[in-house]
Amino acid sequence: MVFLLMSVILFLTGWLGEKKKAAEKSRPYECGIIPTGSAHPRYPVPFYLVAVFFLIFDLEGAYIFAWAISCDSLGWAGWLQITFFIFVLLLGLIYLWQRGGLEWGSQAKQH
Repeated sequence: MVFLLMSVILFLTGWLGEKKKAAEKSRPYECGIIPTGSAHPRYPVPFYLVAVFFLIFDLEGAYIFAWAISCDSLGWAGWLQITFFIFVLLLGLIYLWQRGGLEWGSQAKQH
């Protein structure tokens, strides 16, 4: 019934609706602002580094907080798993540090 109703509504709107062609109607709507420039701006690499750091540390905080709430019921197995998790994140941080990912400004190393 829903499929039939949607088909009838779409058919009627296409058949009965106005069909005026105008340059203003074919322009993309950007909240009332006339779009200018490219739709794909180039962001600098530090922008993506900040995004990756946010994901790493935000997820780390969420997982460690969830683990801390249930650490009594998880026992030693949970402690070993969270230790491994933190160790892997620490290795990633050390790698980024060595590659110059934590250096900001014009003096940053280029690899």
